Amino acid sequence: MFKQNMKRFTAITLGLVTASIFFSCSNDSMLERDSNENNLASFAKAGRTSLAPIEMNSWMSGLQDNISISKISIPGTHDSGARVDAPVVSGTAKTQDLSIAEQLNAGVRFLDIRCRHIDNSFAIHHGAIYQNLNFDDVLNACYAFLNSHPSETIIMSVKEEYDASNTTRSFEQTFDAYVQKNPSKWDLGANIPTLGSVRGKIKLLRRFSAGTTKGINASPWADNTTFDINNSGVQLKVQDYYKVTNNDDKWNGISSLLNEAKNDTNGKLFVNFTSGYKPGIFGIPSIPTVSNNINPRLKTFFQTNTKGSFGVMPIDFVNAELSELIVKTNF
Repeated sequence: MFKQNMKRFTAITLGLVTASIFFSCSNDSMLERDSNENNLASFAKAGRTSLAPIEMNSWMSGLQDNISISKISIPGTHDSGARVDAPVVSGTAKTQDLSIAEQLNAGVRFLDIRCRHIDNSFAIHHGAIYQNLNFDDVLNACYAFLNSHPSETIIMSVKEEYDASNTTRSFEQTFDAYVQKNPSKWDLGANIPTLGSVRGKIKLLRRFSAGTTKGINASPWADNTTFDINNSGVQLKVQDYYKVTNNDDKWNGISSLLNEAKNDTNGKLFVNFTSGYKPGIFGIPSIPTVSNNINPRLKTFFQTNTKGSFGVMPIDFVNAELSELIVKTNF
């Protein structure tokens, strides 16, 4: 009797699930047929094009082409390639547990790439610490991801890190040499684009000096503060308070910019670094002392604030759960 009841319960449950999926698909078709329906209007307002489940490796496929990337909540990573700690003293260089490929599959769409210019090539560094990773490794992971998921875009911040060594050309020239290997995968326009124009591509956010127009120009970067950048009609606002003496102060800076981004009507691109380090004994920096405090607050924030455009958030030690909470605010 128990087994029969269980079979009957399972059959009913499967029937309900199948019906709900069918209804969703049918409802989606009706929405597409009648552009005057209120439901469709609300979806258009949110930038959503589909009722299908959100997959983290292709979540941008659910957004409309005409939405500006400034109006998307985008999980990102700070020092995206830094998975190697300093010798002897831990907590001073490593900022991520996930590889570049794992970050992208978890929904991350902003990468903060720090390149040391050495032998006319780029090695990935965090300060003096080589991360056992080169720029080609980063790009190969990005290209492979975009080839498999052409609906997505990656905003990549590129910054020169540590001391140049044994070079015969400028940082810009070496960067250009990398781009020329696969130019169709890059968008180097200075504007803040719509998503549709950069699907399948890397959009450059440039933190190095250049002699020509090259990506969104963020090179006049202020140190350890919140600041605005206004370049040729492009507006950015950045929170990058990274020398954290008090985690409450850091959180206040983060939450203030999250709310400002949500209420912005001017198309400004917000980049809100949730990362930082806290000076410990003898002034030795500790990265986890900040991330272990801030990341749970971020999680709580997005469990409560489930809808809105909150800008780009470069995070230390991002995980799939936090990334998904941020992504879902777009839908």
